[in-house]
Amino acid sequence: MKKTIHRAGTRGYADHGWLQTHHTFSFAGYYDPARVHFGALRVLNDDTVAPGEGFGTHPHDNMEIVSIVLSGALKHGDSMGHMKVLEPGEIQVMSAGTGITHSEMNASREEPVKFLQIWVLTDADNHTPRYNQVELLPGKRNELRLIVGPEGHGGEHVGWIHQQAWFYTLGLDAGHETEYRMNLHGNGAYVFVVEGRAEVAGEELGPRDGMGIEDADDFRIKASEDAKLLIIEVPMEV
Repeated sequence: MKKTIHRAGTRGYADHGWLQTHHTFSFAGYYDPARVHFGALRVLNDDTVAPGEGFGTHPHDNMEIVSIVLSGALKHGDSMGHMKVLEPGEIQVMSAGTGITHSEMNASREEPVKFLQIWVLTDADNHTPRYNQVELLPGKRNELRLIVGPEGHGGEHVGWIHQQAWFYTLGLDAGHETEYRMNLHGNGAYVFVVEGRAEVAGEELGPRDGMGIEDADDFRIKASEDAKLLIIEVPMEV
């Protein structure tokens, strides 16, 4: 088993006034040659956007993009005509494909919005652009909840992307333990602690710490205190 730990305090950071953003992997003005990607996982940004502010219209292509709102509300608009508001309990899944423009704005003028934006390298170039907003099933404590998978996996309450990748959330009570098993041999898993503390594959992780695990078919997660985690399983050969 190979483990790569990224402590919260080592992430790239930028304060733009209207935006406070942490980058687990190289992004925009932050570059670390040792932290460009983890397999097909290219971007994991932890963003806080001020009330009434946001990202103006900008382009993307040939990338699978997943947005997860942690608190507040995010307003999305795109060149395909979608105008949506994303809230906790939902996810946004977008295949940029041959090209798309979109904007992401804080839907509130009173409260900030906090969200994770995640980019996964696509399985092939030039897919037809696609947008989907998925209402998740309520998570059950101490059980993995699938929120994103490859096309054909998981049903209407699971988003899908053009990649052999799986995203899970996990809410663990203190002292509880679970096993994660890879869906595909050879894949790796990136574990991101949203809240709390947990021992992952024998390593203690705190809030906003992340760890990549490869060369393993399974590993164990035990909560040191009540914890919320995101697990992103991706191909390692890209």
